[in-house]
Amino acid sequence: MSPAVASAFRPEGQPTACFSVHAAAEPAVMPRVIELFARRGLVPSSWVSRVSGPEITIDLQMPGIDAEAAHYLARCLRQIVSVDTVLVSEKR
Repeated sequence: MSPAVASAFRPEGQPTACFSVHAAAEPAVMPRVIELFARRGLVPSSWVSRVSGPEITIDLQMPGIDAEAAHYLARCLRQIVSVDTVLVSEKR
């Protein structure tokens, strides 16, 4: 198993962090959001994006990270240019 795949694998039964990112519908927003996870060797298990008028909403799920790490990632997402709101929750 390659190191990238190994670092992205998370055992079943672990909590899943759910992020909802609301931002201006600009071309650079999506790459900036995914880069935040990619730099840490993380691959979201789900990614859904929708554009509605001038806003894009990106909902993504990241299994296997604890609440502290999820809140840290949310703070980092809030610092991305054009991001207005980031909501984070956890599901088991």
